[in-house]
Amino acid sequence: MPDGGSTQTGKLKVLFLCTGNSCRSQMAEGWARALHSDWMEAYSAGIQPAGLNPDAVRVMAEAGVDISSHRSKHVHELADIDFDYVITVCDHAQENCPIFPGRARRMHFGFDDPPRLAAAATDSAQRLAPYRRVRDEIRRFIETLPQLLENR
Repeated sequence: MPDGGSTQTGKLKVLFLCTGNSCRSQMAEGWARALHSDWMEAYSAGIQPAGLNPDAVRVMAEAGVDISSHRSKHVHELADIDFDYVITVCDHAQENCPIFPGRARRMHFGFDDPPRLAAAATDSAQRLAPYRRVRDEIRRFIETLPQLLENR
């Protein structure tokens, strides 16, 4: 667990940022809450919110993480939160990430875009396969987050 924290509880505030806040950043927030809620307050937002992706909700539920109550948010909705870290999870968000005042440290860990990968799918199994792969990649990333943040 990384030291520090910006809240009265001592928990780090971490924002996962993506373009639409519909899939990858939602998965990252869900995994972070499921795996690290003891030391982290996880949030997600987008620079162009596009609504919560139902396939992302479905594959996260398959893995035991319920993100069905999440909603797609614009990063400006979280402007009053003093984040410790802003982690972009798609290249577009990294390139267009707004400036965060204060101490927020920016990091980038890009993941493939499941909706784009699933666009040519002809059935449900093909459509959900990229969502499951990216879900699992994000989980592995979130599992290593304590070590990554300690080294920053």
